[in-house]
Amino acid sequence: MNRGKREQIFSRWRELNPEPKTELNYASSFELLVAVLLSAQATDVGVNKATAKLFPVANTPEAILALGLDGLKSYIKTIGLYNSKAENLIKTCRLLIEQHNSEVPQTREALEALPGVGRKTANVVLNTAFRQLAMAVDTHIFRVSNRTGIAPGKTVLEVEKRLMRLVPEEFLLDAHHWLILHGRYICKARTPQCNACPIEDLCEYRKKTSEK
Repeated sequence: MNRGKREQIFSRWRELNPEPKTELNYASSFELLVAVLLSAQATDVGVNKATAKLFPVANTPEAILALGLDGLKSYIKTIGLYNSKAENLIKTCRLLIEQHNSEVPQTREALEALPGVGRKTANVVLNTAFRQLAMAVDTHIFRVSNRTGIAPGKTVLEVEKRLMRLVPEEFLLDAHHWLILHGRYICKARTPQCNACPIEDLCEYRKKTSEK
């Protein structure tokens, strides 16, 4: 795919959705960190339902620590892998208090040093909370990047690096959100909705569908 085509794709996405946002509900960088940590192998809808009950009670590292492990689990038990996520979140809260003045750090290295926080989670926080140039590649973005030809790659890291290099700079800050929303609602895993796709004529996927 050439640069001109990429520019057209992202221009259309921007026209349709000028200020794309994450679908996770949060009101602070800490709430976002918690929501993203909980979202691994879970839906945003499921996470939002849990945090809607958790955050009014505990939305700081100190408050979550005060809940204790079992108390925290009672709020997030509807989310997959909640046992390990609760343990990681408790450890992360402790580290934030001890090492970061209860603030969410703004560097990749410090974020990835937190229990339960991998590269993808760190990238989401850096991009969404702190508006840094970072690309969190999940299954949706990996699929869209490969299927459309925007930034094909065999591994998540390869796709991330290619997107950072190939997405035109003016779109880079919000590219993560446009890509994930496109994958979630249009370019679906089993049957992409090519008939409803705003970039169908620019997409290089060879097996386009006509199903509604």
